[in-house]
Amino acid sequence: MCQKAFGNYFAPLVSVPAGGFTWTRGMPRRFQSSNHVARGFCADCGTPLTYEAPNDDVAIAIGAFDHPEEIAPVIQFGTEGRMPYFQALAALPERRTEEDVASAEFLLSIRSYQHPDHDTPAWPAKDSAK
Repeated sequence: MCQKAFGNYFAPLVSVPAGGFTWTRGMPRRFQSSNHVARGFCADCGTPLTYEAPNDDVAIAIGAFDHPEEIAPVIQFGTEGRMPYFQALAALPERRTEEDVASAEFLLSIRSYQHPDHDTPAWPAKDSAK
């Protein structure tokens, strides 16, 4: 199910009490993905943000936080859907983005319109393309 909802192989989430946090910039839009679950997403960029089930905490995508490195997962759910090659990922060769010399000019020309990793005085950015 996470593959369809997040467009990825898994969805790292952290649960918080429904009244235990505040959205600092707008509210997510919601899609009723089943008879029990709604999924929140950013109405401006489409980023998946929440998994919301009745009588449960709100699960928020860890990658949506300003400092996701500070939120370590503590359990894995849905492991029956794990891709068979995941266990071997750590053994694959690694390469940092800046090592891709052929793409350097392109990478330097990118101007992101995604929300930055901090609150800003105004959003979306004034020069963002629609």
